[in-house]
Amino acid sequence: MKLDQAIEIAERIRAELAPFCERVEIAGSIRRRKPEIGDIEIVAIPRMVESGFLWSNPEIHLGFCIAVARYQAVKGKPTGKYTQRLLPGGIKLDLFMARQENWGLIFAIRTGSAKFAHRVVAGGWCRAGYHSVDGMLVKGLRKIPVCEERYLFNLIDLPWSEPWERNL
Repeated sequence: MKLDQAIEIAERIRAELAPFCERVEIAGSIRRRKPEIGDIEIVAIPRMVESGFLWSNPEIHLGFCIAVARYQAVKGKPTGKYTQRLLPGGIKLDLFMARQENWGLIFAIRTGSAKFAHRVVAGGWCRAGYHSVDGMLVKGLRKIPVCEERYLFNLIDLPWSEPWERNL
């Protein structure tokens, strides 16, 4: 589909999810402003609500799960780290769940391009002595919070590039 059509669809999905998220943004080829878009990619930090005995068990907000479940499941669950959904017209939605402490890492990777994320971003963190475990950067035994993309770029000594410049 064309970029304008993809933006319209992605913005509608983002607006549906926003009331149930701490943060939700469009990523992927839409964020990189590619003229032709194959799928919609969104990164979200769903709101957590307390449940269970003495409110000791945080769970993803039911509204988020209901909003995501409106669309046909292809892979994953709304309560996991990733789910793929089929939107009307056969358009795929890739929805990635992040946490505050790994937003910058997940958002950078999911903005892509795939080659940029692999060669430049992942290559950068490897050269800097980090590795990725369960969506977090790790150095030695210590998890390193990466709350923003710019922090990630600085951390791995990578010059900032705008999303539309991240194509290899």
